Amino acid sequence: MNGNTRRAAASWDAAAGDDIAMAWLQEIWSALGGDARGLGAVGIAGEGGLQSAFAVSDLAAAAIAVAGLAAAELMSVRSGEMPTVRVDRRLASLWFGWTLRPQGWSLPSPWDPFTGDYEAADGWVRLHANAPHHREAALSALDVRADREAVARAVAGRLAEELETAVTERGGCAAALRSGAQWAAHPQGASVAGEPLLWLEATEAAAAGLPPAMPGRPLAGLRVLDLTRVLAGPVATRFLAMLGAEVLRIDSPSWDEPGVVPEVTLGKRCARLDLRRDEDRQHLAGLLRGADILVHGYRPGALAKLGFDGEALRRLRPGLVDVSLAAYGWTGPWAGRRGFDSLVQTCAGIAAEGMRRAGAPKPVPLPVQALDHATGYLMAAAAIRGITRRLTTGRGSVARCSLARTARLLWSGTGSDREVPLLPAAPADYAAAVEATPWGPAQRLLPPLAIDGVQVVSEHPAARLGSAAAAWSS
Repeated sequence: MNGNTRRAAASWDAAAGDDIAMAWLQEIWSALGGDARGLGAVGIAGEGGLQSAFAVSDLAAAAIAVAGLAAAELMSVRSGEMPTVRVDRRLASLWFGWTLRPQGWSLPSPWDPFTGDYEAADGWVRLHANAPHHREAALSALDVRADREAVARAVAGRLAEELETAVTERGGCAAALRSGAQWAAHPQGASVAGEPLLWLEATEAAAAGLPPAMPGRPLAGLRVLDLTRVLAGPVATRFLAMLGAEVLRIDSPSWDEPGVVPEVTLGKRCARLDLRRDEDRQHLAGLLRGADILVHGYRPGALAKLGFDGEALRRLRPGLVDVSLAAYGWTGPWAGRRGFDSLVQTCAGIAAEGMRRAGAPKPVPLPVQALDHATGYLMAAAAIRGITRRLTTGRGSVARCSLARTARLLWSGTGSDREVPLLPAAPADYAAAVEATPWGPAQRLLPPLAIDGVQVVSEHPAARLGSAAAAWSS
């Protein structure tokens, strides 16, 4: 999957100033503290194939472009020359979906049978039951057995927001359908509206410098500790791995996500630790001492309860680049609430707007989990910019993103009422060589990004969770 491999787009042209993708690129780059002069190195070409009430293909192109620009900036600091960055809009759209094309085997569904939209007495509510304990929380709140029809009947007799609260209080995940105006008036929506797109903070000086640069691999020699699950965090660390970083993903002994793992563990080594055990927490502390970047998706405060608050992280690894994610934002009454992309789409007005624009009888979400993917590339860009700042200032950094704030960014773009023809899902000239995964052979789509002089390529195929030792390779 060489980043310089031929693309189907006929030409690379930087878009006009009013192009949504370029406008979003500028906004995100500014939020990251990037130098506006670097924007001239970026070009976006081709057409997206995602039909939506929102400019999802433009968001895909912009998010991937900003991560590529962050890598180009790092290279320019080290070499003195700024490489060009090119994004194929159609490939970017496809990478916001599924990049793996199994040959002779199939990916299981990423959705639990009980996950979905249900009509309540006064509207709609979405239940998220992919994790067993989330499923049990929803069933407990409804006081029904594990039967989809029984769940639907029970939901029909409840008020949407009342059920949202009941499921959440039991440790589950649910969201009542709200319009954009209703979300703006909601205390959490109002709180998110006041947050920056990214929270950035410089920390103390690093204890050591960076490994020497390697031609064609901007992140070679850097260690990334990945404490994330579906889907934004794994997307971020997958991108870092494709630029040469050593990514070590840590999961609990019981966790699995079989419908997603082959997609997002590309280029990573995957190990397990039980952070409820003192011994394994000490082991994690040892890994942190050797990490350059930490990416985590624990709910706000959850990592601190395990003994790894910000002060502890900086003490273990001075100069650490710490990048974290929340679902509903970092302020407001829902700051610590569990959440996922589809739930944020539901409560933040996106699914309701899709329903309104389509004239549909039920919620219409985005065609892909775009909030997850876009936030993942923002996290990757923040991580790379953190390395650049460490290189130039000697200091570490903290960056925080949220799905809800990315949803607000998406709302700021203009959708289209016209019918957009869907493009074929996977053209033959967009497929790379066969990847030998543990589940069987599969083709992976070519990367959507090209950076002059860079190999955007994974050094390892996707891996099963727990297939490696919890140790750095060197």
